[in-house]
Amino acid sequence: MGNEAPCKLRHGGKTYAGKALLETSELLFRGETRLKILFTAIRSLRACDGELHVRTKEGLSIFELAERAEKWREKIANPKTLLDKLGVKSGERISLTGEFAPGFLASLKKQDLQQVKTVARALEGSTALWIVYPKGQAAITETDVRSAGLRAGLTDIKVARFSATHTALKFVIRKAKR
Repeated sequence: MGNEAPCKLRHGGKTYAGKALLETSELLFRGETRLKILFTAIRSLRACDGELHVRTKEGLSIFELAERAEKWREKIANPKTLLDKLGVKSGERISLTGEFAPGFLASLKKQDLQQVKTVARALEGSTALWIVYPKGQAAITETDVRSAGLRAGLTDIKVARFSATHTALKFVIRKAKR
């Protein structure tokens, strides 16, 4: 999600100044103290008068976010699916090369996507190409992936967390060549 906002946090009977960060699967606070709340650990969540109230088994944390409170509550309560983040729409043609988690393949099947077997055929008339690669490995880095795409005449436009272990980088054909 990548949202961040300066705010005050009330937690454990104290108030701290810092910055709240709304990530894909967690809410973070950095400042006079540090706090990490996984979405899966949240027992209750509500926005009220510019405050985001987050209850976990450890207790209540209140983030003073002003107008962002309700928007963040909505994003935490209804996180985007991976297919939403990738921009994959029902009925689209896709091509996969490599191995993917069964859960990801099942989500593709639910979307009624046309799976094309060869990459070359999938690229004909395509609007985007996503390259999924492992995080934190020296053998293939984001710079390597980006450089290869640029050499192929593509433009990188988005990066997304694909999973806990993989990142996805989106490329499109340059406007001048479409």
